[in-house]
Formats: sequence, structure tokens, C-alpha cells
Amino acid sequence: MGGTKYAKAVAAIKAMENFFLTHSDIEQLINASGKAEMNSILASKKSGGAETDSLESVWNTLMDYAPECQELKILLYKNDFHNLKAALKSMISGREPDKYYIKPSNLNLESLKEILSSKEYERLPEYMRKTAEEAYKLITKTLDGQLADSLIDCDTLKALQTAAEKTKSSFMIEYALLNTVCADIKTAYRCCKMKKSMSFTETALCGSRELEKDGLVRAVMGGMETLTSFLENSSYGDAARLLEKSTAQFEKWCDDVITELAEQARMQSFGFEPLAAYYIAAEAEIKNLRILSVCKEFGADRETVTERMRKLYV
Repeated sequence: MGGTKYAKAVAAIKAMENFFLTHSDIEQLINASGKAEMNSILASKKSGGAETDSLESVWNTLMDYAPECQELKILLYKNDFHNLKAALKSMISGREPDKYYIKPSNLNLESLKEILSSKEYERLPEYMRKTAEEAYKLITKTLDGQLADSLIDCDTLKALQTAAEKTKSSFMIEYALLNTVCADIKTAYRCCKMKKSMSFTETALCGSRELEKDGLVRAVMGGMETLTSFLENSSYGDAARLLEKSTAQFEKWCDDVITELAEQARMQSFGFEPLAAYYIAAEAEIKNLRILSVCKEFGADRETVTERMRKLYV
């Protein structure tokens, strides 16, 4: 979306970008002796800046500036469908789902479990009503949580692509595509290694214009050599080879290509895209801090920490 509709919001967000961590900041954090020193560095960097300690606070900031921006809500679809999985599993296990929910979310999480229990799917956003109904029937009939998860994960990607196409934003369309490709590659490898059936694989894989579903399913059924060959002949051969070496390296690649996409959107002066880019950048920064914290806790060496750091936005 072009025009000047979000011009003021974009101007405000660009000012807040100054509080993102830089390469120098990350170096300081890596060299910190422990969590106490890390917290001190962060407090100094973030003093007087925007709240970026959680994605929920970042989201609230964006909504303060652009409360009517429907396009931004697409960024929360992954959280929404994750929360659907959490609520369904809690119904089967008899546990409360609250601690498994991820925020921010477009859903009313307080009533989600009750909506599913009463089968009032019309109270859910349109993009997930059919998925909720199908997953509920599947998990209550088969008690196969893995199959229900696969259905929901695939429908998450379908919903992303459908919503992105409706925005007519090249940025959002590419965002949905990259998320789908990354998820499909990882799922294909998992299905192949675990020798999953064709019906399970067809449920689990979404497909896209970059990696066509039928071809990907056939490659999985052909075994690891066939799948590897299929992926190496695609635009994502390098990414697939990373996954063969290390899941951690592949996931870093996935995060980095999304950040690179956000960097392009950041250059725009108008439209919702710079707002979405800010959220994606905050997501990457929070993930970096989480990785740093875990590495410090377990005494990982500097090389390991550096290798796992995601690409910076600034």
C-alpha cells in the first residue's frame, strides 16, 4: 500500500530504529562476563528508547501509531495458529493452555479454549475457522497430535500466502513466500528422514510458486538422495545444503533472509511496509538476545555464539 496514510507512523518508527543494537553493541554483549554485565549494557543502550524487550510491547507500540493497519496483522498469523495448537492440545491433555500461548496474537486468548470446546468457529478470524474445525475433528477422532500439528502448520502457510496476495504488496508476498519455503524444506527433510507416508507428507507440505508441492512430495517419497537433488536444482540449493549440515545454520539462514527483506522495506517512506520491517527487526533482535543469554548460561565459546547471531537490521 502506497500513499501517505502511514507517513507519521513511519517517521516515528524510523526515529526508534536508533535504539536497535548495533554490531558494536553485540560485540560488547558477546564479551560480557555474564548476565549482569549484559543487562547493564542493554540498560545503557535502551535508556529512553522504545520498548523492545518483548514482541508484545513492540506490537503495542506499532498499534499506537497505526491502529487501523490490517496488513500488519498478517505478521501475527504464525502466533495465532500456534495458539490454536496449544488450545487444542490442552483440551486433550486436560491442562490449561495459558503458559503455552505466544503473544502478541490477533486472537482473544482468554476465550479461545471455550470457543473450540463449544465449536463456535464463527467467533474465530475467517482465515483460521476451517482449520480449527478440521484440526478439532482430527485430534478428537485420532488423538494424533502430530498429524493435527502438521495440518495446522500447513494451513498457517496457506493463510499467509493468501493474505499476502490480497495486500498486493511485493514485500508481504515475498515475506509469505520465504516463510513457506523455509518451513517446507525443513518439513520435507523431516518427513524423509522419518519415512512418513505420502498422505502425511501431503498434509504437512504447503507448496509455493518456488517449490511446487507435488514435486516436493514426490521427492520426499523418492528418498533422501532424490529430495536432495530436487532441492539442489531449485533456487534454494544452498539453504538445503545448510540443513544437511546443521539445523541451527539453516534456521539462521531463514531468519537472515527475512531480515534482508525487511531491510529493503525499511527504505520506503510511505506505506505499511516500514512498520512491518520494524516488527521483523525487533523479532530478530529479541531472538539474538535470547541466544546470547542461553549461550552465556551454558558457557558457550565465542565462536559458537558469533556463528548463531542473526543478521542485524542496523
